[in-house]
This record gives sequence, structure tokens and C-alpha cells, in this order.
Amino acid sequence: MKLLVLPAVLWLALPLVAQRDFLTADEADQVRLVQEPNERLKLYLKFAEQRLELVKQLLASDRPGRSTLIHEALEQYTEIIDAIDTVADDALRRKLDITAGMAAVVESEKKLLEMLRAFQASQPRDLAMYQFVLEQAIETTADSLELSMEDLQKRGEEVAARDERERKERESLMSAEELEAKREAEKKEAEQKRKAPTLYRKGEQPKKKP
Repeated sequence: MKLLVLPAVLWLALPLVAQRDFLTADEADQVRLVQEPNERLKLYLKFAEQRLELVKQLLASDRPGRSTLIHEALEQYTEIIDAIDTVADDALRRKLDITAGMAAVVESEKKLLEMLRAFQASQPRDLAMYQFVLEQAIETTADSLELSMEDLQKRGEEVAARDERERKERESLMSAEELEAKREAEKKEAEQKRKAPTLYRKGEQPKKKP
């Protein structure tokens, strides 16, 4: 069975090496189509799992040049994990419920971390060629898992506090004229949101999905 699975997995690696983006064109299209954060989190998890499955198959193949593909897959895996954290933070920033998505993240990242540590413990012959990115992948996954296990309300408060600190830091670097223009633009944007047209009558609310 391994002989049948391996060529298909190696075929998956070709677009990974062909571009520097951490997602293939097809994967990027899938992400654009999935706007709901819980489903987007699960989609990114699928991509992360595919990258490590690729690494697993490459380590079993002992084929020439595999270290380049392993290096690339691990780099992209790490960026996918970073994207998962970004999606979660953005959802919390918008006060959306991502309980289901985060439960999936915790379950999956535990398994992914075990896989990464197993790769490292196996001491493959070409480990030196991708040891640094493997260590980065392990560290990033461990950090993401710790963050994902955090209470969502607390994490949301931390995101809001971080955003406020960054806002103040940016404003401290602005001139008085730039700051005034920024605040005027924010005021206009807020007014436009309040005046956004709606098809609902006064007091009417959109129906909740069952």
C-alpha cells in the first residue's frame, strides 16, 4: 500500500516547491470560499495535517532530494499554524463564537505535535537539512496549542488589549495633522456604518438560522 500512496503524496509536493506561498492555488481558493471562522479553522487544520502526512511519506521513501521537499512542507506547515491563530484572533476581535473550531484545533494540534516530535526523535539521516524548520514547527505548534486551550473570553480580552496598545503606539508616531485626519476618517466610517441601508422594518430583526 505504501508504494501506491507515496507517488500521490509526492505529486502533492510539486506545487509546494513551485511557489513560495504557503498554500497552493486550489487551497487558497478553498479558504476564500469558507468565510465562517469555525469552518475556516477546520480547513486550515486539514491543510496542516496534509503537510505532515507528506513529511511522513517522504521520510519513509528515502529518495534523493527529499530533504528539500521536507523543508518546504515544514515551512508551509508552520505558516498554516500561524494562520490558524490569526483566524481565531480575528474572530474573537469580532466577538464571534468559535468554540467548535477551537475544540477541533486543540484535538488536532495535539496529534500534530506528537507527529513532529516523532519525526525529530527518529533522527533521519538528512535531519541537518531541515532541523531548524522542524524545531520551529514544534515550537509554533506547542505555542498555538497552549493558546488554543486558553479560555476564549480571556483570549478575546487579550486580543483587544493588544490591539489597543498597538493603536496607541501607531498614534504616538503620527503628527498632529495625521492624527486629526485619522480620527476624522474613523468618524466618517462609523457614521456610514450607522446609516447602512437595511431591508428590515424598524424593530424587525433578521431570522436566526435553525
